[in-house]
Amino acid sequence: MARILIIDDDLQIREMLHQLLEFEGYEVIEASNGKDALKLQQGTPADLVITDLIMPEKEGIETIRDLRKMFPEIKIIAMSGGGVVGPESYLKIAKSLGAQKTFVKPIERKVLLDGIREVLG
Repeated sequence: MARILIIDDDLQIREMLHQLLEFEGYEVIEASNGKDALKLQQGTPADLVITDLIMPEKEGIETIRDLRKMFPEIKIIAMSGGGVVGPESYLKIAKSLGAQKTFVKPIERKVLLDGIREVLG
């Protein structure tokens, strides 16, 4: 099964996604920010990255840009629950930088799993 890297500064969201994806048979690794995620990806590459966009240290937009440079083939799903201008603006930027799918938080479980299956092909 595919390895998925979850990047989110919210511990509860990371834990919930970790449990959901592990239950579905995926191998899951997680990071609380983009800086730690890039280190993980260099050492233990994931097939798919699911990243929040608004985070401390290194936000999701920067992380997506850096992932694309370092790992051009990586699959990326971006998610956001808000921000100053609302999640749609951030998600549009994420899509333009190469995220294959974007979701507004909170995400329905089935919608997320369907999106993961589609992105992983």
